[in-house]
Amino acid sequence: MILISKYLFPKRYVGLTLWPVIFLKTPELKNDPVLLNHERIHLRQQLELLIFPFYLVYGIEWLIGLIKYRSAYIAYKNISFEREAYANETNDDYLKTRIPWQFIRYIF
Repeated sequence: MILISKYLFPKRYVGLTLWPVIFLKTPELKNDPVLLNHERIHLRQQLELLIFPFYLVYGIEWLIGLIKYRSAYIAYKNISFEREAYANETNDDYLKTRIPWQFIRYIF
């Protein structure tokens, strides 16, 4: 399910996935296949980790990155879930061929 809400997002962000919903900043983003693929990768990650642990690990990785990089944005870009999603967002077939728990490859 995709919902639109311009009020959920800081300036740099246009999409957010909170299982089972993908939130987008504007209606036009529904036509962005790369963004939608990125967010669908997050849906798969969340399901694999039974949802709550995904958010826990995501937050821990972000906090570690914040200490390490001293930048919220760089910390975000280095979260394993984001690294997997960004690396594969242009591959339309990625979710068809993706091996479960693939995000682990992006931790190190």
